[in-house]
Amino acid sequence: MMTSMTSPEEMVINILKAEGIDLTATLPCDRTKDLLALIPEAFEEIRLTREENGVGICAGAYLAGATPMMIIQSTGLGNMINALASLNMVCRIPLPVLASWRGVYMEGIDAQMPLGVQLPGILEGANFPYTVIDEVEKLQLLHHVIRDAYETRTPHIALVSPKVWENSPCLAWKHQPPLTIQERIPVQLSVNELLQPEILRFEAISAISEVFDREWVVANLGIPSKELYAASDRKRNYYMTGSMGLASAIGMGLALRSKEKVVVLDGDGSILMNPNAIVEAANRQSSNLIIVALDNACYGSTGSQTTFTCHTTDLELFAKSVGVAHTAKVHTAKDLKQTYERFKAKDRLGFIHVVLKPGNTKVPNIPLTPAQITERFKEEITH
Repeated sequence: MMTSMTSPEEMVINILKAEGIDLTATLPCDRTKDLLALIPEAFEEIRLTREENGVGICAGAYLAGATPMMIIQSTGLGNMINALASLNMVCRIPLPVLASWRGVYMEGIDAQMPLGVQLPGILEGANFPYTVIDEVEKLQLLHHVIRDAYETRTPHIALVSPKVWENSPCLAWKHQPPLTIQERIPVQLSVNELLQPEILRFEAISAISEVFDREWVVANLGIPSKELYAASDRKRNYYMTGSMGLASAIGMGLALRSKEKVVVLDGDGSILMNPNAIVEAANRQSSNLIIVALDNACYGSTGSQTTFTCHTTDLELFAKSVGVAHTAKVHTAKDLKQTYERFKAKDRLGFIHVVLKPGNTKVPNIPLTPAQITERFKEEITH
């Protein structure tokens, strides 16, 4: 029972601490604004720009030994379903989620209702465990949600009704310091000399893998992962098999808890699908993270359909525009190796844009299941 001394928001904080949560990924909801105001004092917090991105960040942090949890609005679950299925379920990566359940109880926004009303059925259809918490006394079920997620290594979602918070005495949101506009850092944008592609993606991956040492490497899904496996298989390589667009997010999560360099071999199609990961990495200035954008101007794993980098979009300029100060553009194997070693020596977030010719190299499939890839990597990073 809630006492006059303990608000529902404080109860949640105490439960998360008791269960060992040490990292939260959040996006706001009006109903949980008092809870969110308490989060930064209790846990390391990653403020997201898109819920799906939090799935990747939490996965990377988990691989590096963290115990993360997401706190979001339930509408965000609609953005997360594929990532939860193709990353967490397939790779057996736990993720407890506290979702403010909109669209059902005292809802005044019509747009919240279609998804909110159908959420239990959607979660059941996707085979995601979930628990309904629709009164204060049921907040204790959060213990089960967190434990079940980590014991079974699956997602487990707590659908928390706004009813839980409606009589709360917590006023943490009102007691926050007033918002101030910080001095903004000017971004210097310049167009580099137009570089013509000279090498294939496999040649680039082979070249950079020659100079890997203690780095943790995340490879984008599909053929890039197969090419890295063929060029230089290491236990420190994490090969993605699903959840397109989350390579840089997973790398960011790894970098949060790793003392060593983390390298992401991302692709132009993947980055354009989820540019949020670059935005969030720039916001945190993840100093041990290097993102290598392998840009062959096409979706190489699906038939080489062109992406927008073929004509109008410059990935290096995009990275600069969102606050990545340390960038470079290369187009040869020699330049890639030299640039990477220079970036590796610096304690700064780096972005290397590699301009490539389209085309895939015929390589065998990776003879490991997604769960085996995950287990092998996690054992290596935490042993």
